[in-house]
Amino acid sequence: MRFVIQRVGHASVTIDDVVTGEIRKGMLVLIGVADTDTAEIADKMVKKLLGLRIFEDAQGKTNLSLRDVDGELLLVSQFTLYADCKKGNRPSFVKAGKPDMANEMYNYIIRKCKEEIKSVKTGVFGADMKVALQNDGPFTIVLDSDEIC
Repeated sequence: MRFVIQRVGHASVTIDDVVTGEIRKGMLVLIGVADTDTAEIADKMVKKLLGLRIFEDAQGKTNLSLRDVDGELLLVSQFTLYADCKKGNRPSFVKAGKPDMANEMYNYIIRKCKEEIKSVKTGVFGADMKVALQNDGPFTIVLDSDEIC
């Protein structure tokens, strides 16, 4: 499982000219699921995500978590995080989770985040989405379950 986490001033997802998810201060999280991912892995990833202290305190130090700043989450599925570009110029996505399983894991992650965070918005699994954001910092972190689980 891979999360690309961006601290944002605001972010939104638009599908067919309709905004389906929009947040102010918080995190935009692009989520990639592999066939080998499980609920246990998702639990560890969500725990790490929600515990990240990437927001500034009164002294300007990155000491505060999303909860501490009453931030919002925008969760977007993105199978291309499992692109394999080793051979040729056309990426292969064979390591990405199959759609049914990946959608199930994406929805599981959404449910787990909603248990902890007041404002959780989402994209739509499998849709052609336009994502807009104001990266604050810029501050971007990649979490890979192979490295933290």
